[in-house]
Amino acid sequence: MQKQEEKLQRKAEYEFSIGLRLTHWIRAVAIVILVGTGYYISYVFQSPNLPSDPSNFMQAKYRLVHQAVGFVLIGCIIFKGYLFFFDKWSRKEKASIADVFSLKIWVEQIKFYLFLGKHPPLKGVYNPLQYVTYLFFYLVMIGIILTGLILYTHTYHEGLGGMLYNALRPLEAMMGGLAEVRTYHRILMWVVLIFVPVHIYMAVFNAIKGRDGALDAIISGYKFVKEEKN
Repeated sequence: MQKQEEKLQRKAEYEFSIGLRLTHWIRAVAIVILVGTGYYISYVFQSPNLPSDPSNFMQAKYRLVHQAVGFVLIGCIIFKGYLFFFDKWSRKEKASIADVFSLKIWVEQIKFYLFLGKHPPLKGVYNPLQYVTYLFFYLVMIGIILTGLILYTHTYHEGLGGMLYNALRPLEAMMGGLAEVRTYHRILMWVVLIFVPVHIYMAVFNAIKGRDGALDAIISGYKFVKEEKN
């Protein structure tokens, strides 16, 4: 047993850059705020105390927070895209694409999740199932952003809203009008609400089963991979 422990060591491996970690947590907080404020905008669940003069515009306050945090989310997504394509620390993310096209790794990864095998060696950060899921998540994010911007242009007709109005009108018409855009926006929100608990569960699952600090990596940036001494 002692000989095996001597042979088995863990090597600290830099997994996620500070930029990637910041965008992850800012995006997470933004999603929570957007879901809460968005739910209120759609289904008003509290009313303000009515003063003698109309000065407590609670709906407008919720909408302001929703839109402001929405632009924070847009900034996060744009910055994440920049990191993916240009950040040297994100090369391992791009390397994950090769694993997506490997049928052998797909089979081994599914066996790992079913407790039928070990985790396959990967060229990149994410396994194929993770990569495809995250790609789908970002497509959903783009859909939420576009539908959100269409709704924004119908609230603010000057400035940025005015500039985006004509550009987004064809997309609005293609979706079937403003009411349908609002419906798509809500549906995509529910997709995110399903994704988040599944994402958390799988992150914890991989951290516990893999025992490599994979969950810690999104905080510290490092995970600890096993290596055998020859």
